[in-house]
Amino acid sequence: MNKSEAKERITKLRSLISHHQYLYHTLDAPEISDAAYDSLVHELANLEKEFPDLAGTNSPTQRVGGQPLKQFQKVQHVARMFSLNDAFSQEDVEKWLERLANLDIKQVSEFLCDLKMDGLAVELKYVDGQFVQGSTRGDGLIGEDITQNIKTIEAIPLELKGSPKGELYIRGEVFLTKKEFARINKEQEKKGGKLYANPRNTAAGSLRQLDPAITASRKLNFYAYDLVGDDRKFKTKKEKYDALNEWGIKTNPNSQVVSSAQEIQNFRDHWEKGREKLDYELDGIVVSINNLQLYERAGFVGKAPRGGIAYKFTPREAKTVVEDIQVQVGRTGTLTPVAHLRPVQIGGTTVSRATLHNMDEIKRLGVKIGDTVMVGRAGDVIPDILSVLTELRTGQEKDFHLPKKCPVCNTPIKKDAGQVASYCPNTDCPARQRETIYHFCSRNALNIDGVGPAIVDALMDAGLVQDYADLFTLKVEDIQNLDRFAEVSSANVIKAIAERKEVPLSRFVYALGILHVGEETARVLAQHFHTLDKISSATEEELTTVEDVGPVVAHSIIEWFKQPYHRNILKKFEKAGVNVLSDKGAPKGKLHSQTFVLTGTLETMSREEAGQRIRALGGKVSSSVSKETSYVVAGSEPGSKYDRAKKLGVKIMNEKEFLELIG
Repeated sequence: MNKSEAKERITKLRSLISHHQYLYHTLDAPEISDAAYDSLVHELANLEKEFPDLAGTNSPTQRVGGQPLKQFQKVQHVARMFSLNDAFSQEDVEKWLERLANLDIKQVSEFLCDLKMDGLAVELKYVDGQFVQGSTRGDGLIGEDITQNIKTIEAIPLELKGSPKGELYIRGEVFLTKKEFARINKEQEKKGGKLYANPRNTAAGSLRQLDPAITASRKLNFYAYDLVGDDRKFKTKKEKYDALNEWGIKTNPNSQVVSSAQEIQNFRDHWEKGREKLDYELDGIVVSINNLQLYERAGFVGKAPRGGIAYKFTPREAKTVVEDIQVQVGRTGTLTPVAHLRPVQIGGTTVSRATLHNMDEIKRLGVKIGDTVMVGRAGDVIPDILSVLTELRTGQEKDFHLPKKCPVCNTPIKKDAGQVASYCPNTDCPARQRETIYHFCSRNALNIDGVGPAIVDALMDAGLVQDYADLFTLKVEDIQNLDRFAEVSSANVIKAIAERKEVPLSRFVYALGILHVGEETARVLAQHFHTLDKISSATEEELTTVEDVGPVVAHSIIEWFKQPYHRNILKKFEKAGVNVLSDKGAPKGKLHSQTFVLTGTLETMSREEAGQRIRALGGKVSSSVSKETSYVVAGSEPGSKYDRAKKLGVKIMNEKEFLELIG
């Protein structure tokens, strides 16, 4: 990026950041997530560092917050309430330590690590141990008087126990627990009111109510993190925490003193993994030099102290650029636009593609090739584009148009009335066949060990396989001289395929790739009809008597078995000696009639393996949470299914409880 381009980008970023600062700090009505905001500031800071002559004193990177609202009286803080510079990686932390060493701060042997609460920073003023005033951070120098609302928070004592005489200023975070947030939203739902977006916004809005009775109705909480005034006797930040606790002011009980960069990393990793077990939101940890003399000696850079940093967790979303949009043809012929992204780290993995689902979604987002976008992923879910930052457009962005013909076989595409997706109607389309065979061999289908997409590609490119039934006609001599098979034993591939010549009916039906027939539907069909012949000859009326099979699914099943192409494939299976075993008489396990939804990342097994264990015990696995859901099993970073389960009152169990249930 040259200087001219950087100047234009910096101008746009400053304008956008200032706008969102005002929404977040002044109106308490943010339009983007904290991760999105952090990424904007991080990019601006990097550009200003690269082009220092373009940086200015009025840059948003030099600000702490917005202007206070006029409805509240202004309060001048006894000393500036600072923000912290961010670290996003272990390398960032090591660079921070190097900077301290360059400042001759070499005696640092301890750091206080605390959890970075996702709430609202406040300052509490006590005189002779009596609470006299509470204020918001505001712009760091001047906040808003919210004394009456602070008094409604039971976690904040109105009188300190055994504190020294004189003025004391205690700073901390007001927050809302997840449980209380769920209760408030449940009440809103009963009243037909608008549901709140997240606990942080709700806490901020509650603190800034003109009527303290409303604040009192919401059980806000508080943890202190700093003490200003009468701190000459304290040698460390940990001693401040101990004194605050003795006086009756809570600090976070999970804070910890550590002595190395590796211990900082261990603390951060532990709480990133374990944050879902806490009843409040976190977005990282705060690391500070424990020794107060050294902390002060480190000084300040801009509006942030050098002696502390906010070490953020891996974001669940990140900002990047759409470099291209291409179309992928799936196994049912559906055309899916896929955004090719400038690679970005999300949730600990590099993301370079994101699904755009269909043209309706592209229109809803308003996304163009070349746009700067926010991309998110939860657990192991395929990344999605969440929003477009239209303010950063340069005018060079291009609209995307769905092709009129299949990009693989050149067949004119179709779109059925009432459907959002366009599709290639050619059942012989190479792309459709390739995706269908991938699915057929996959773990949850026939689970043919060692036959993944690369092997399938090699077999299809050599003309040895045109459909999944052809796999069972292969011989060692057919494949031993092909590319990729030098590294893989040809005999092992043939053996793995042969081991699947006997397959349970439910797995086989799912493996066929019938539109709308997932694992659960395949299982109930197998248990109801017992044989493939009965499923293939069933009428719509007979099919719709099966649990979870409606008219759309029934029509799809009938159409699949009606096609001559598919009937021919089934004959090829029979000729190759594939034996589809009846599911008749399958015993009812201890999870019979119970429906599970899996969300987040499990430690001891994959979600696919967990699903198999549930089905083996007679339970069902669903992809969505409803009132009929028996349990939601939540791993780390569970996402929206976890929130919906809480909203509906569905029982949520952690991995340990799940293992005990299926053990």
